[in-house]
Amino acid sequence: MLMIGLILFIAVIGFSLSDRKELTYPEKFLGDSVGFAQQWFYKPAGLVAGFFEDIRELKTLHEENEQLRLTAAAYARDKINYNFVKKENERLQKDLHFTEQQKTMYDYKYLIAQVTAIDNDPYNHTMVINLGSKNGIKPNMAVTTIDGLVGLVSNVRPYTSTVTPITELDETSPTSNSIAATILGRENESFGIVSSYDQETDRLVMTKIAENDKMIVDDVVITSGLGNVYPRGLVIGTVETRQVGDFGLTHTATIKMAAKFDHLTEVFVVQPANSGDE
Repeated sequence: MLMIGLILFIAVIGFSLSDRKELTYPEKFLGDSVGFAQQWFYKPAGLVAGFFEDIRELKTLHEENEQLRLTAAAYARDKINYNFVKKENERLQKDLHFTEQQKTMYDYKYLIAQVTAIDNDPYNHTMVINLGSKNGIKPNMAVTTIDGLVGLVSNVRPYTSTVTPITELDETSPTSNSIAATILGRENESFGIVSSYDQETDRLVMTKIAENDKMIVDDVVITSGLGNVYPRGLVIGTVETRQVGDFGLTHTATIKMAAKFDHLTEVFVVQPANSGDE
């Protein structure tokens, strides 16, 4: 039996290793059977493997999305900070250029101050700045921005001061300080008094303009320095209209203010050289 089995085994091996063009029927049957059985195992196994592969890809995708979300948030935050710093730098550059330019024209010292509060009381509109007597601030010092005149310091405390804006000018009020004004470039030829503010038109009113004064529309109005309250050379605004006064002897003009009062954050307190520090 052993010998017969060995002979059959050798014969089968020799037959299978021989150069045959076709498989035998048993081999075909066996191959098809195995292939048919394998497909029932291969497809579910592939589906299971694909399912776990999709889970891994989904987890990776979630991690990448989370990282992208953090990166986008960081970029947005950095962009806001960059824009803020850029605008602040531009503003400070303008402030520096303004103060340097003014120093070459007039012997003034400009003390930069932050506006800390604004009182919108219609009968007493004031603002508070973070400089006081300890910083050399005194009553009746002019306050301006790089655009134009803002007002006067009305009350001084050790570390803060109250500023009354020029929108509170009222020629009928005994405490209102009218502004002696002239025209930039024609300081010795034009003169007028900015005495009041028209709330309806949001314009200053300039009176006592001589009939033969050469003042015209779009002229830049500045302080003349007369009256010893407002230093000379501070921009007030531009001439918008000019007309004959009530009695026909002098003319009046409406002045569009140069300073913008809607978003005041930084102002300059003008300290003339002869004021001295206490």
